[in-house]
Amino acid sequence: MGMFKKLKLSDTTIANIEWEMTPDLAFCTFSAKGLRKELTNTSERVCYFFIDNWGDEPKLCLMERGVKYVNILAEVRAPPKMLTDCIISQGGTPSSRDNYPLDSALKDWLLAEVVETEESPFLVPVIPEKAVKEDMGKPLPPPGETGFNGEKVILPAEHGTLHDDQIDQLLRQWNFYDSQLNPQGTFENALVDSGDGLTVIDERTGLMWQRTGLDLCSIRSMKRGIEQLNKDGFAGYHDWRMPTVEEAMSLMETAPNAKGVHLHPCFSKEQPFIFVAARRKPTGYWFVDYKQGKVYWSSGTVPGGFCRLCRRVGK
Repeated sequence: MGMFKKLKLSDTTIANIEWEMTPDLAFCTFSAKGLRKELTNTSERVCYFFIDNWGDEPKLCLMERGVKYVNILAEVRAPPKMLTDCIISQGGTPSSRDNYPLDSALKDWLLAEVVETEESPFLVPVIPEKAVKEDMGKPLPPPGETGFNGEKVILPAEHGTLHDDQIDQLLRQWNFYDSQLNPQGTFENALVDSGDGLTVIDERTGLMWQRTGLDLCSIRSMKRGIEQLNKDGFAGYHDWRMPTVEEAMSLMETAPNAKGVHLHPCFSKEQPFIFVAARRKPTGYWFVDYKQGKVYWSSGTVPGGFCRLCRRVGK
């Protein structure tokens, strides 16, 4: 397609248009709760057109979309009446604030005037913003210099099946903060720098944590990813695992940091909700959500999420 010669695509973007893709379908396809079985490569990205009607005037946009990746590649200066007619044909009005898929007339116009044309005057590439390096906060102290002299705790590390009442009990037992179930809770950590740039150690719990984590995928793919990470020896260790609910909640801060997550800033914001090593009774999986500051459960046979792995120091 001649159009793509004018645009800067990501290396993993397919130079093709997904004409059947809509904003709603894209959300379901790439969100954590809607991972499709055929989406085996989480780095793969697709392109599709849609109408953005959230501003003063409707805009026709070309979207580049993938798991945890959204980028407007270009705006298309289509005839305004054509955009309005497309919105109305789907039951909307010019004042309806929403995103809309294309109708057949708009698709035909795009094929003739934009997609198959190398220098279409209607295609206006959007210059992407420069990537900003994530702020990981002030440097952590080295081991033994946190000033922590409180009681060390050993949190449960075994996989389990927990019902709702047990979650409430463990939050109160360990005084973990949860914005809904235990908003008065607080758990103090004693984080130190491991010296490798990849991990930190909590001297209070004796746990080493990834600063970042594993990308969004299904629970089955996540388990395979952990196996591979241990095989490769991430940060020099081979015993990384999913945290339990208690271990994951021990990192929960009482207020969101400047990055919008309830975590110490030494941790990345790119894993906003994570798998934990617990199933829910009678059904579902437990997650810890650092964006909303809570523990929650999700149903489904193949749930999706991120993960931040841990290991016990001195094993």
